[in-house]
Amino acid sequence: MSLDTYCLLGRTGLRVSRLALGTMTFGKEWGWGSDEETSRAVFNHYLDAGGNFLDTADIYTLGTSESWLGKFVAERKARDRVVIATKFTQNMQPGNPNGGGNGRKNILRAVEGSLRRLNTDYIDLYILHQWDALTPVDEVIRTLDDLVRSGKVRHVGLSDVPAWYAASMQTTAELRGLEPISSIQMQYSLVERNIEHEFVALGLAKGMSITAWSPLASGLLSGKYRSGGAEQGGRGRLDMLAAIARKAEAPKKRGSANSTLDQRNERSAAILAEVENVAREIGRSVAQVALNWAMNRPCIASVLIGASRLEQLEENLAAADFDIPPALLARLDAVSHPETPFPYTFFGGDWQQRIRGGRTVLAKPPGYYRDGLIESGNP
Repeated sequence: MSLDTYCLLGRTGLRVSRLALGTMTFGKEWGWGSDEETSRAVFNHYLDAGGNFLDTADIYTLGTSESWLGKFVAERKARDRVVIATKFTQNMQPGNPNGGGNGRKNILRAVEGSLRRLNTDYIDLYILHQWDALTPVDEVIRTLDDLVRSGKVRHVGLSDVPAWYAASMQTTAELRGLEPISSIQMQYSLVERNIEHEFVALGLAKGMSITAWSPLASGLLSGKYRSGGAEQGGRGRLDMLAAIARKAEAPKKRGSANSTLDQRNERSAAILAEVENVAREIGRSVAQVALNWAMNRPCIASVLIGASRLEQLEENLAAADFDIPPALLARLDAVSHPETPFPYTFFGGDWQQRIRGGRTVLAKPPGYYRDGLIESGNP
């Protein structure tokens, strides 16, 4: 697999790169990130490597991310080539309760602002950034459908929402003949695998691809921390835990809701140690192994990578150039397997054997699926 290998997004004909360029680092308004020259270099290198999937949001660096991205695309005359995804929900107007959220008034306001900053007539993928816990599903999906019909938006997606909400929205769209949800953007990494309880099965069943954010677990799997591995026993893990504890005490990035900040513990240390061991065995970096694992998981169409330096981007892009041997994948899966909460404990193992009377029952016989994507009898 290389960066110019593309994947269809959900049940659409939209082709996107398996590694998407996240542009939250474009701008320094939040006290971190890259200047314009560095951001332009990162953008150009990503395009030159064959990438086409660009992710931003109206809130990122208070609009600078969208503005610079629009400028860079225009400079390269690449609008028809690239797929631009941006998001709405967040409020940039303190004191105005309708300056954020997922109601019709804010969506229509937000899309005009994004179109202006991006210097484009249309957005390829328009994403609800976060569940606002208030707006009815009908209002959201109808407004998004109106934007598609108007030509201002091509496809629509969700990010950071409950699974029941995504299912309700997709079902409503299907029943009413409205624009379906093509993509769900969720946090996913070897450290944070909780979407596997609901979202992966939901995406496969309802035609919604998943794009993964924070695949390096807030830098834990970037290689800048060292667990010490098996050779150093527990000392390396303790050093790593002390380092991430110090970072966790520092002020968080604006808008951060990354649960991996709360999961830097002995489990994380064990995962990092195994990733280091696998990386060493196949001659790759820790970050490349973590990204490669994420981009090859079920229902994952694309994985978001961000870079504040060109060297970071170059290293991350190389994650698409190799395959992890099955035996090593099994080790990564085993060490990172999430705890199974209720009620999912009822859905496998001995309980299913009781339901099936102790017999093997397949969803479909082997060979039933012959489209080249699903080879076994159980999708």
